[in-house]
Amino acid sequence: MNFPRLIVAIVVGFLFVFATDFLIHGVSLAPDYKATSELWRPEAEMTARFPWLLTAQLLATIAFVTLWALGFAPRGNFALACGYGLLLGLLVQATTIITYVVSPLPPPIARKWIGSGLLQSIALGVIAFLAYKPLPSGART
Repeated sequence: MNFPRLIVAIVVGFLFVFATDFLIHGVSLAPDYKATSELWRPEAEMTARFPWLLTAQLLATIAFVTLWALGFAPRGNFALACGYGLLLGLLVQATTIITYVVSPLPPPIARKWIGSGLLQSIALGVIAFLAYKPLPSGART
C-alpha cells in the first residue's frame, strides 16, 4: 500500500465530502429542511454536534478510500471507480430508505438524499482513483 498517497486521497476525499455535503444540505436542501423544521434538531443543537458530523464524514471517507486502496486500486480504472462508488453509494443509501420507512421523512427529501448521495459516492470513487496510486509492482510499502 502507498501510505503517503492514501493520506493524500483521504484528505482530498474528506474535503470533497465536506464541500459537497455543504452544497447538498446547506444550500440545495435548505428550503426543504426549513419547511420541515419540526423534524430536525434546533440549529443550536446541530451546531453543538458539528464535531460529530465532521468525525462521521472523516470515518466514512477513511473507510471508502482505504477499501479502494486495498481491493481495487491495483486494477483500477475510471469505469471501475464509478462502479465502486455506485455500489458503496447503494450500500449507504439503503439506510436512507430505512430512515424513510421508520421516520416521517417526506418523500422529496428522501429522493434528493438518495440521488445526491449516489452521485456524491460515484464522484468520490473517481477521486479515490485519481488521488490514490498504488506502489509500482515489487516496491516496498
